[in-house]
Amino acid sequence: MTDKNQNKMIERPPVVVIMGHIDHGKSTLLDYIRKSNIVSGEAGGITQHLGAYEVEHKGEDGSDKRITFLDTPGHEAFCGVRNRGAKVADVGILIVSAEDGVKPQTLEALGCIKNDKLPYIVAINKIDSPRANVDMTKNSLVENEIYLEGFGGDIPYAEISAKEGTGVDDLLDLVLIVSEVEELKASKENKASGFVIESHKDKNKGITSTLVIKDGTLDQGQFVVCKDAFAPVRIYEDFKGDAIKTAHFSTPVKISGWSDFPNVGEIFETVDSKKEAEKYCEEHREIKNNFSQIMSSSEDEFIIPLIVKADTHGSIEAVEHELEKVKPENAKIKIVMTETGNITEKDIKIASSNENSLVIGFGIGMDKQAEIMRERLGVSVETFNIIYELTEWVQNKTEEMRPKLDVEEITGKAKILAHFSQTKTIQVVGGRVEEGSIIIGKQIKILRRGEEIGRGKIKELQQAKAKATEVSEGNEFGISIETKIEIAPGDYIETFVVVKK
Repeated sequence: MTDKNQNKMIERPPVVVIMGHIDHGKSTLLDYIRKSNIVSGEAGGITQHLGAYEVEHKGEDGSDKRITFLDTPGHEAFCGVRNRGAKVADVGILIVSAEDGVKPQTLEALGCIKNDKLPYIVAINKIDSPRANVDMTKNSLVENEIYLEGFGGDIPYAEISAKEGTGVDDLLDLVLIVSEVEELKASKENKASGFVIESHKDKNKGITSTLVIKDGTLDQGQFVVCKDAFAPVRIYEDFKGDAIKTAHFSTPVKISGWSDFPNVGEIFETVDSKKEAEKYCEEHREIKNNFSQIMSSSEDEFIIPLIVKADTHGSIEAVEHELEKVKPENAKIKIVMTETGNITEKDIKIASSNENSLVIGFGIGMDKQAEIMRERLGVSVETFNIIYELTEWVQNKTEEMRPKLDVEEITGKAKILAHFSQTKTIQVVGGRVEEGSIIIGKQIKILRRGEEIGRGKIKELQQAKAKATEVSEGNEFGISIETKIEIAPGDYIETFVVVKK
């Protein structure tokens, strides 16, 4: 993107994803929106699942506004359909049934939305059902820290019936309002880029994929590239299956004739010729092979590849020396490339081949195209003029990235003094706290002669024949433990918590 094209940035339509519990009406809502708001005609002509659909809805000014809806198979799949922080969707709709309220899958979908830092709207669905209880649903949302407008928060919501269409217009109004606040912009002057949404093999047309353009214009005669796969923009259709010659941002399109399967969720870009497309793919293959060799030599380690750019060779040596001091737990830093000169677009492309890569520069800057590519691909890049700041940044970044291990920390230890009774799964014993405290509800280890013989959970706790929630060091207690292990006087129990380190 050039500065000239940045000046031609205009408002672009939002790309929206609907997520939530499997039975709460996502598919019904999508079907209703498609049939009622489809661009240029009825949805009846759509004969296959394309993963994305474009609809129209009248804005506040009375003009037709376009919205693209992603039809993903579920929130797990959607969480995978994103590339290093670059978001496929612009707005999320969290759908919740007025019959059931919040379910575990609702919270999983919300976690995915929050991880993507996606602005979202809550759709309370099935208000037409005799079992609907909207107040219960709102309370359920609040109990799960989903604070709606008017209920202690600022999350917009709509009460709808996806089956009858009630409230769907209000929901689409909210989508347009949220997207306006987000100030979504793109330029028609740029070459098209965006995401691969679906990919399959058509017996007549070969490898075919659905793309959603997030920026720029895609014209017939160009070539789209996605890592080591490319396709001519020749068999080129809109989401209804109609042949087209050009398409702009936020539009879903179908392209056939790929050289290989493009990965779902990856970013695609556009070049002007087959020669450029082949060169792009060959460069990616070389990068991929290099990274494969690096990673295969350390299969059991978590590798953080590092690209180092600096003003002189002497600076590179100094940076390498400093980086030897950075030793993250459960991970290893591996310098995969060093060069003098500014950070370039090529450096960013190389780094994008591995999601754990970092690019650091010392005493240098970053080319404009590299800056644009970094934002597009979500690569972690930083430049420094002070070496200890560079070391500190790498230390913090690798600590943030490294895999965390579940570590059990002992919070209390007690000696068993007496055994009172036993059922199939419950042991009632007495003991004395020797370290820390024993707390009701905690998981425990059972130790005999210093060795763990089993585990259990504290169900009830008494101190001086009165119910207790916690007994501290030096005090005796009676305890009911859920376990299949037979506990004997002289055994020890330890309470613990699991923390990530």
